[in-house]
Amino acid sequence: MAILAQLVTSFIATSAFGIIFNAPKQTLVKCGLIGMGGWLIYFLLEDYSDNAILATLAATIFIAVISQVLAKYYKTPVIIFSVAGVIPLVPGGLSYDAMRNFVENDYNTAIGLAAKVLMLAGAIAFGLVFSEVINQVIQKINRYRARI
Repeated sequence: MAILAQLVTSFIATSAFGIIFNAPKQTLVKCGLIGMGGWLIYFLLEDYSDNAILATLAATIFIAVISQVLAKYYKTPVIIFSVAGVIPLVPGGLSYDAMRNFVENDYNTAIGLAAKVLMLAGAIAFGLVFSEVINQVIQKINRYRARI
């Protein structure tokens, strides 16, 4: 039952951010499904491995790959799908806790939380870039094969 609640809320959150970012109406459900799939991967991997950074990286790579496939299929920009899909993975609550601990002069806890926020944000950025690099390599291989 917990997974179902996670799926529904991540779908709603991702679709709502698609609305905020002025995504086309016909892409809102697709954005929601991408975000829901990414969150499902994160939720299961984080629960299984207890490593939020690895789970975030895997979920971001999934989101970026699916976003590129759907962008080609529907002839829309990749950013429409990837930005909305990554929203559930953004460590907003953790960064709030880090800032709150800085304000409360609990620097040891704040630095630990801030380091985790930076690693999670780095995992999101790395996942998006890694997926784009893989896409470019596949395109070059396909172009090379087409010439032969």
